[in-house]
Amino acid sequence: MKDKEFIVPVEKIERSILFIRGEKVMLDVDLAVLYGVTTKRLNEQVKRNRDRFPEDFMFQLAEKEKAEVVANCDHLKMLKFSPHLPYAFTEHGAIMLATVLNSPVAVQASIQVVRAFVKLREMLASHKDLARKLNEMEKKYNAQFKIVFNAIRELMTPPEKHKRKIGFLREKKSE
Repeated sequence: MKDKEFIVPVEKIERSILFIRGEKVMLDVDLAVLYGVTTKRLNEQVKRNRDRFPEDFMFQLAEKEKAEVVANCDHLKMLKFSPHLPYAFTEHGAIMLATVLNSPVAVQASIQVVRAFVKLREMLASHKDLARKLNEMEKKYNAQFKIVFNAIRELMTPPEKHKRKIGFLREKKSE
């Protein structure tokens, strides 16, 4: 199978990468789809090859983490009804999965997964590099461009997500 024949675009894989316990991970259910196997089959292979998946390659989500993932990720709503806690795989764990599954689809998918993790890492590095350069410029031109630097920092900060209030507002009656 040639690389260009692979169906799943890197952008879709990027959306499957979650940030849990300070790690960039992909859940077993998403990796199973990518690798063309069922989640049950994927987890069976992991259990058979447990020594290949140390804690820094894979961990199981806690009940609270599972609930948070289900609440925040629309494509994972079906996990709400699963009695099992999903496994989370780091970049190295996702690659190791391809070796234990050992199918052409898994090999091609692992290449795409690596590309997605690398792209994410590059984006994070460029953001840090931009912040560093901004700090250097601020030291050099502090007083003259303080307003500009503050505006740029504000643009770099991700917006806070506000939960919408549900219900109706009651108007106060004037006396």
